[in-house]
Amino acid sequence: MKAAVLRGIRDIAVLDVPMPEPVGVDSVLVRIGAVGVCGSDVLRFGIGKGYGFPRVLGHEMSGTLVEDSPSGVLKAGDRVAIFPCIPEPSDPMSEIGEYALADRYDYFGSRRDGGLEEYLRVPERNLIPLRPGTSLIDGAMVEPAGVALHAVRKAVVPPNATALVIGAGPIGILAAQWLRILGVVRVLVADVDARKREIAESLGFETLDASTAPSDELATAATAGRGVDIAVEASGISVTFLQAIRAAAHRGQVVLLGDLADDVALPKELVSRVLRRELVLRGTWNAVITPRVTNDWEMVVACLGRSLIVDGLVSHVEGIDAAQEVFTRLADRGAWSNKTIFAVSDEAVAEADAALSGSLSARLARR
Repeated sequence: MKAAVLRGIRDIAVLDVPMPEPVGVDSVLVRIGAVGVCGSDVLRFGIGKGYGFPRVLGHEMSGTLVEDSPSGVLKAGDRVAIFPCIPEPSDPMSEIGEYALADRYDYFGSRRDGGLEEYLRVPERNLIPLRPGTSLIDGAMVEPAGVALHAVRKAVVPPNATALVIGAGPIGILAAQWLRILGVVRVLVADVDARKREIAESLGFETLDASTAPSDELATAATAGRGVDIAVEASGISVTFLQAIRAAAHRGQVVLLGDLADDVALPKELVSRVLRRELVLRGTWNAVITPRVTNDWEMVVACLGRSLIVDGLVSHVEGIDAAQEVFTRLADRGAWSNKTIFAVSDEAVAEADAALSGSLSARLARR
């Protein structure tokens, strides 16, 4: 089968590799449909931040079952999203169903080969069925949408709430949508990038131009000095980490969604602010797929294409043969992008082609 293999730093080659081996006793063969590019994938490509080479990247995945699942619940031909974390069953957090919080785990796309290949074997419990009619491109957005939902669910939404999301990338816009879905009356979205603010505005959000002033100052001015009930830091930058705390109103909640790229120093005055305003800082990591009233991924699937809009976030759809070119462009920031998706299967290419008026097929034909 074909796979885009990361052989070393800034070196991806499309190779013919063996079909995947089983993962545990209940794994199912999946034909990969589409794979989203995460910032962590770009870091693994650009600076080798990962678990060694060679490696097939990709943990934001959708696909189609090639065979029935061992339980018989899922059938060949079903479309699924793939939860990338494979926990060690004996880990204490795994034993209570908190797979993403386990210390001992495997992970598609980082610790083991991921979705930038034609087929993958996946444990049955990691397969989340998509609603009929859901495209494979949209299915690849379930993972980041689940991460955003898990973060937003950490906050308790008070009556008549106002929220601020710092960072209008895909995760930030997804978080903003979840805040609105979960009852926040007014959601502000701050970013320095005008095109990303335009995406937020197209979805009905009020935006703040963070290139003109710090996000916290803009949010404070927009709320007549009060601040926001919920501040979501979705940029992963130390300065916006501090801005999120400064933006919070009395007894406000700060949700730390972005994984910081650098160390951050917490000034004494900001610590005092946390104390005197009785702020709550909430960490968040990954998402939950274990059975609950509604787990994160099931809620994403239920809302996808209805109250949750993801197709407007995708700026680029590419074929797997373009992996080296695409990752080089993303690592070098050689062109503007919001969310890049690889269409791996012929089905995904056809769906993307219909949405892009034939431009993807034309690009693939030229390669």
